[in-house]
Amino acid sequence: MKNCWLNRRIGSLPSFSMLRWVLFVLMVGLLAGCVSPIALNRAVIAYDDAVTDALSQQLLINIARAYHRQPIHFTGVSNIAATFSFQANAGAMPSPGGLAGASIMPIFGGTFAENPTISIVPIEGEDFTQRLLTPFPQNKLTLLLRQRYDVDLLLRMMAQEVRLFQSPHYQIYRNSPRDKSNYEMFRRVVLHLSAIQDDNKLYAEPLPLIHTWTVPARAIEAEGFQALQKEFSVRHDPVSNTYTLRKHTTGPILITNYDPGLLSDDERDQLNNMADDWDVSDIAFDIRADHYGGGWPMRGVFRLRSFHAILGFLGKALGAEAGYHVDKDLRTPQILNDENPDLTMELVASRLPPSEADISVRWNDRFYAVKTTGPYARWNRDAFQLLFLLFQMTVTDIPRVGVPSITIAK
Repeated sequence: MKNCWLNRRIGSLPSFSMLRWVLFVLMVGLLAGCVSPIALNRAVIAYDDAVTDALSQQLLINIARAYHRQPIHFTGVSNIAATFSFQANAGAMPSPGGLAGASIMPIFGGTFAENPTISIVPIEGEDFTQRLLTPFPQNKLTLLLRQRYDVDLLLRMMAQEVRLFQSPHYQIYRNSPRDKSNYEMFRRVVLHLSAIQDDNKLYAEPLPLIHTWTVPARAIEAEGFQALQKEFSVRHDPVSNTYTLRKHTTGPILITNYDPGLLSDDERDQLNNMADDWDVSDIAFDIRADHYGGGWPMRGVFRLRSFHAILGFLGKALGAEAGYHVDKDLRTPQILNDENPDLTMELVASRLPPSEADISVRWNDRFYAVKTTGPYARWNRDAFQLLFLLFQMTVTDIPRVGVPSITIAK
């Protein structure tokens, strides 16, 4: 009896194959639950890379279009809806090499499907065209300058001219290699600011202004006096029986080699009088003799370009209007060796795909790419990244159809 009972107990224990089959089934279930985040992570990265590469190629194509005097046009991705489905199945069958009923073989499988829906719309219309043709405001340049972009790279790409103040007028020097004397002076001014920035002595801050008014005391009533104190500092002069009203305001952006907050009221007024002729797309600079870089004191304004003009400027470099080497002024401090390339952003055009380019695009049987080899590889990459950011500052919100979504179905 004991032997029979023991045989029944041993016979009822699950075999090793059965345990292995159960483990396989559990693993399939776990995989079905884990595939969702895996699919989501890969999809987000893959679509992000695709959209970024598409925009990068469009920038290169439009530089080539500008060079060939063709219309500039952009297309954007407004919506990505991706559906992922994953199905798993499992089963068992007798092992071909074992005894029937004594050994089984697990069978499992699964299917995976992706169904993306991508909405592509042209970026066009009056609003976008106006922003494409409107010169960048000064606050866009200073925003990038505070991100530690090189001031020489920013101004070589974004500025169309520099106006040096030579009392009582401005002397204009255009950022165009076609005009040799103008171009070389522009480059030297930019290199001078770059040398000051390299020594961490360059400021780009709003000019603090103080406006003053004198009002007869009899012209202010008690209620009006209380209202004035909320916005102005008020001082009474008993001799003349007048009130002096003072108000601090923020003026235009000023690039200097000194802290503009330390200016006297008279100096601020002088700079404010100069600001009367400045436009929102102008950025002023004031380099003084008693500070770093003061060996070449100068004062003036940079007039900024539009994004359309930037593409045209870069496109002309593919032809006869390419930049060339310009030495710094003798009064300029030492500059870094890799911060004075001949071209603002060097491009290569060839019949064959460039093998070492980060990204290239084919247009009209030629391949275009940013040159990312040689001593100025870092400069060229930074220039293209800057161009990408400037486009993002220009483009309006893309019309969206429905709600962008990524869904996963099990």
